[in-house]
Amino acid sequence: MKAVTWQGKRDVRVETVPDPGIQEPTDAVIRITSTGLCGSDLHLYEVLTPFMTPGDILGHEPMGIVEEVGAGVPDLRAGDRVVVPFQIACGTCWMCLNSLPTQCETTQVGAEGMGAAVFGYTRLYGAVPGAQAGYLRVPQAQFGPIKVPEGPPDDRFVYLSDVLPSAWQAVAYAEVPPGGSVAVLGLGPIGDMACRIARLRGAGRVFGVDLVGERLRRARARGVETYDLRAFDSEKELVTALRDETDGRGPDAVIDAVGTEAHGSAVARLVQNAAALIPRTLGGPLAERFSVDRLAALHTAVELVRRGGTLSLTGVYGGTADPLPLGTLFDKQVQIRMGQANVRRWADDILPYLTDEDPLGVDDFATHRLPLTEAPHAYEMFQRKQDGAVKILMTP
Repeated sequence: MKAVTWQGKRDVRVETVPDPGIQEPTDAVIRITSTGLCGSDLHLYEVLTPFMTPGDILGHEPMGIVEEVGAGVPDLRAGDRVVVPFQIACGTCWMCLNSLPTQCETTQVGAEGMGAAVFGYTRLYGAVPGAQAGYLRVPQAQFGPIKVPEGPPDDRFVYLSDVLPSAWQAVAYAEVPPGGSVAVLGLGPIGDMACRIARLRGAGRVFGVDLVGERLRRARARGVETYDLRAFDSEKELVTALRDETDGRGPDAVIDAVGTEAHGSAVARLVQNAAALIPRTLGGPLAERFSVDRLAALHTAVELVRRGGTLSLTGVYGGTADPLPLGTLFDKQVQIRMGQANVRRWADDILPYLTDEDPLGVDDFATHRLPLTEAPHAYEMFQRKQDGAVKILMTP
């Protein structure tokens, strides 16, 4: 089959690799019909290279058709149409039973001190072959795959793999009071969808902050009050402008949908780039102990949120030596919730909105649809924010 493989920093290639097969009774094999390119994939493309191995198959946002199931998968059969969550979880351990499949005790990558295994996402999360490919082996298929109906195009359901539950959890964790206000930093796919969900769930005012024109335009068209970061000379000016809109206090909640590769943070960016150039045998151990994130977005979120408010972090952070403004957080009595989305925790809440009425705008959420063979171009375009690329779907 054809698959998108990582070969080095900013170097992905479509190569022919062996087809996957059933290895365990709880496996299934899925023929991929659509697979997404995620902002998290760009972290592998750019800054997380010390944890990658040439030949790793990328991707964690798939849907497709079941081709084969193991004997331990009673509820799937060949021909079923399914979406596959990005994390791999058993559904029966203590963590899964407590709605935390991202921390699944069956698939935790204990050797790396990390949570549940993830498709196509570094050795830290199990180095499981990913979903930007013709076929995908799905471990723990007795729990993971979400069956969806025939008929509507893939765009209706594919975002259940990551975008929708990540954005839903971000809003749920933000705990915006009814009629309250929330600011979303970063209007990429997750931030954009978080704005839509916040409005759907009753937020009175939704502010969106970004510096990419196409992202701002999309959010504004959905009723979001947008702020172009390029129009402000400093973080303080942006914070002041948003406080002026919220009775001088700041929003009730702030969602950081940016994460580790925030604009600004010049020193941290230098450190990240240097780590990506060190040979992997040295860069990996160094990054595990001394890695830092670009924290510009997080610092803005801390300054912006009202006293007693909530920060919800959904942008990926991976640093182990990050300096945090704990004094400010403590003084402002800020609550913080964060983490990867617990996909199956939220799927049943989201499915009723994936109807022909399309209140979340999933049917036209993708800006680009490309064949898998154009993956190198897709990565470059997405990373450089060219041609209005906000969300890219690929077809094997």
